[in-house]
Amino acid sequence: MRMLIRSYRMILRALKNKLIETAGYYPVILLDGPRQAGKSTLLKDTFPNKTYVSLESIDNRMFAIKDPHGFLSEYKKGAIIDEVQNAPNLISYLQEEVDKNPESGRFILSVSQNLAISGLISQSLAGRVGILHLLPLSGPELYQSDHDITSLYRLLWTGGYPRIYYKKIPASQWLADYVATYLQRDVKQLLNISDINRFTTFIKLCAANSSQLLNLSKLGADTGISHNTANSWLSVLEASFICFRLPAWHRNTKKQIVKTPKLHFFDSGLVCHLLGIQTPEQLRFHPLRGAIFETWVASEYYKQQTNDGMPANLFHYREARGLEIDLIVNRGENLTLIESKSGETLHSEHFKNINKLADKITNDRPELKLNKILMFGGDKSSNRHGAKAISWRDI
Repeated sequence: MRMLIRSYRMILRALKNKLIETAGYYPVILLDGPRQAGKSTLLKDTFPNKTYVSLESIDNRMFAIKDPHGFLSEYKKGAIIDEVQNAPNLISYLQEEVDKNPESGRFILSVSQNLAISGLISQSLAGRVGILHLLPLSGPELYQSDHDITSLYRLLWTGGYPRIYYKKIPASQWLADYVATYLQRDVKQLLNISDINRFTTFIKLCAANSSQLLNLSKLGADTGISHNTANSWLSVLEASFICFRLPAWHRNTKKQIVKTPKLHFFDSGLVCHLLGIQTPEQLRFHPLRGAIFETWVASEYYKQQTNDGMPANLFHYREARGLEIDLIVNRGENLTLIESKSGETLHSEHFKNINKLADKITNDRPELKLNKILMFGGDKSSNRHGAKAISWRDI
């Protein structure tokens, strides 16, 4: 079980083609995603002839804040403007600029805090901006690179943040620094929390509840905060692309919004770090191994959808009587039912829930096209019990 990292080489991102395509439609492109997901690297690689300017720089930031007209006049031909949430007032001035010259792909923006700027984007740049999301590296992106992934547990434990692979930084060290700097800095900026230790406790409790039904009251009580505060803090984690809520699916869509969502993280390595899992071998025998594998599968399908420029349209299913499905991918009349099992050995009972729900759906909605998938920790994909058993290597 090992991961060999040969030499520095940028991993080809699945979003690149969609990014180029979208830049042909709109004068402004907004690429959002978590810090250190590789947004800057992708934009520089995709648009090498565009001027690059980062608003992480204090000088650039103050120029953009105090004199937005003057700032934009420096880039009449357009530019890549990185971390634009640091000067949110610039968005309103961009509207005026691109209305004068609506050349496609003129300004390429990146943002790491969705909450800080999404309202301004919808108000000022509606109809002028194409929005895409870049998340940490997916399994297929890593498999197709020169980074040799030979162990499921090392993959889950390491996660998908590119710098870990590019710079050969031990995952445990990099993720510890990530939590201490980026997460806590963003939280302080968005919520002005004085007790950062309590927020760190909240993040760790969220990690312990990844793949579980979301219970904000319990999360708040365990952290020592109110339900409303817990919801506010979770919203910041979502806005920073750390985690997401997976809504419940129901055959009656009106009931969809009243069902309890599940909580998932975008990066399994971050979950492992927050849970104190120190090695891939420790993960192999950890009681939350199955939950971590499930959250990885959910995040992989989320990445697949966003890399195609599509809304996630992911759900879970649970009945009071106990029937549940980990993940449902809804693409119009195509519905994919997915169960996740981290073990390497398949058993007939693993397919029971998929087939039972599939029969119910077929009886109610015979026009729907159903796919049944069991994602598992073994090495060989096959067809079993009327479903596809897909190895983690073939996701």
